[in-house]
Amino acid sequence: MEKKFSLLQTVAACGVFSAVSLWYGFMFGRESARRELGDIIEDLRRRNGSANSAKEE
Repeated sequence: MEKKFSLLQTVAACGVFSAVSLWYGFMFGRESARRELGDIIEDLRRRNGSANSAKEE
């Protein structure tokens, strides 16, 4: 027994797969960017803190 998909079913399956892939890619990218920005902010805070303590001495 051979299972065949119609063109509409194939296009619908591709659309669903693309939408899910796009969503996961977006969420992964957003989380990655959030972590990277958090690291940059912490680095800037450390530099600023050490620069302030050097000025106070």
